[in-house]
Amino acid sequence: MQNQYASVRPSEDVQVKMDAGPNPKKHRYVRKEGHCDVVFRHVPESWLLFVTDIFTTLVEIRWRVMFLIFALSYILSWFFFGVLFWVIALAHGDVNGDVDDEDVCVYEVRSFTAAFLFSLETQTTIGYGLRGMSENCMVAIVVVTVQDVVSCFIDTFVIGIVVAKMASARKRAQTVGFSSRAVVNLRDGFLCLSWRVGDFRRNHLVEGTARAQLVRSTVHATGRVDVTYEDLRIQQSDIVLVTPTTVLHRMDAGSPLHRMSLADLRRADFELVVSFTYTDDTTGMLHQTRTSYTPNEILWGQLFQEMIRVSRRHYRVDYTLFHHTAKVLAPEVSAQEFQLQRRPSPRPSPRPSPRTPRQNRRRDVPGPPAVSLEPPADQIETTGSTSQEDEPRKDTLALPRDNTGPEM
Repeated sequence: MQNQYASVRPSEDVQVKMDAGPNPKKHRYVRKEGHCDVVFRHVPESWLLFVTDIFTTLVEIRWRVMFLIFALSYILSWFFFGVLFWVIALAHGDVNGDVDDEDVCVYEVRSFTAAFLFSLETQTTIGYGLRGMSENCMVAIVVVTVQDVVSCFIDTFVIGIVVAKMASARKRAQTVGFSSRAVVNLRDGFLCLSWRVGDFRRNHLVEGTARAQLVRSTVHATGRVDVTYEDLRIQQSDIVLVTPTTVLHRMDAGSPLHRMSLADLRRADFELVVSFTYTDDTTGMLHQTRTSYTPNEILWGQLFQEMIRVSRRHYRVDYTLFHHTAKVLAPEVSAQEFQLQRRPSPRPSPRPSPRTPRQNRRRDVPGPPAVSLEPPADQIETTGSTSQEDEPRKDTLALPRDNTGPEM
């Protein structure tokens, strides 16, 4: 008889190398860190999309690019208004010295360098005390007012982008992680697929929802690629992630993995994409952490090791065992075949046994005679036909007559 169970040998961290199969190696749809391995090409008016949503664009770019953009925004604004002040000084005659000191438009601005420094000092509100505006030039006063308003907008935009980027959900999502492997084992008599999720920070999450999908990509001979998604039903999708939790999917009749055995898993070509969406109790922001498992990252016949220990005062969680597994007994057949093997066969109905002569003799023994009780004859008045063949006998009971009547 062929052994349908995997061998038992405990191990701390087991990594099973699956056969690659006839299919060529494909790129992951979702990387282990959660980023989608998808590149968009020839998007219509892509530059316009980035410009119209400039706030999201600046939040998503790298820090060094953002710092470069912000530095250029300040420098270019100083340069632009410096050019305006230099043109005003040239037009008013301040540079050539054609006007008196009392009639100049901007004090101590006689070159482009002085105009640039005046623009910088005005926008940053430094005010060294040498350069300043006069009431003789209304155009310069308008330019200074516009520069102050533009400076407020730039400062607000920069501060908002930096705060949003520092409080980005991606940074918080890095503190919630999944196990490096998924496992298949028996739970309550059913084959189940499970993986582990845990929060590496001490602050708790308000609520969380786990979800899983099977992603399959098919490449046709014509070059067309079809990507299909199949949802996996989670036994307990709503999770309060105080301690590391094992997310469970039962491979029952409604599961896409119901007919998959260990041999089928080694030849399969799919990607298990799992996600955990939650709300942080500190910021109240919604976050999502996701990862994926390929068939060679799903360990058949293994179980996650226990991480939680109970002490006198606390529950202790040992995160060194977060990715560790151990081999356990598990059938190598599919869940469908395993349930058929466990189903009991119907019992045959018992055949009637022939009666013994003793039992037949008991049936031939006559029973006790029937006894009927009749009332006294003087209290019965019989009426009806005397022939029993015409109709059945009808008996009536008459009350006794009272012989003590009144005297005549």
